[in-house]
Amino acid sequence: MSRLGKKVIEIPEGVKITLDGGKITIEGVRGSLNFNLPKKIAIEENNNLLMVKALDGDLETKALHGTTRAIIANMVRGVTEGWIKTLEMVGTGFRAEVSDKFLILNVGYSHPVKIEAPEGVTFKVEKSEITVEGIDKELVGLIADRIRRVRPPEPYKGKGIKYKDEVVRRKAGKAAKAQGAVS
Repeated sequence: MSRLGKKVIEIPEGVKITLDGGKITIEGVRGSLNFNLPKKIAIEENNNLLMVKALDGDLETKALHGTTRAIIANMVRGVTEGWIKTLEMVGTGFRAEVSDKFLILNVGYSHPVKIEAPEGVTFKVEKSEITVEGIDKELVGLIADRIRRVRPPEPYKGKGIKYKDEVVRRKAGKAAKAQGAVS
């Protein structure tokens, strides 16, 4: 059985949980999230604690046990604190701006690239940093990845859009390789 799945989920004050058959709804200060439970997974609630139970011992259920617990814990954190991903633009002349629900990126192409914010996700831009905020961890990560894919960091000068904590592995380049061959 999953060790992560056995951990209880503490429900903070102000969070309301509704169990309706195979669906769980979590409401908090920032909003509301829904999740359809897998068929062989059950949830027990008592005294502001949630327990995720596996109803079967087969491999598929074991795999879903810890995953379901992690998804529900992320939903609880999302409706209370929210999720944030920060990206950094590295490159001369790279700019970003927010207009209505759109993030407009000028990153060296002949045209600006527009990315629309889905419901529940907001963008903030400060100098060369882009911040993606929302209550759904999966959606925030998906939108941040979509922004990064517009211009991923290249390995020679490191120019592009990267995550704030990402380390870009750099390559030597032609001149350094030629100089190393002469020695």
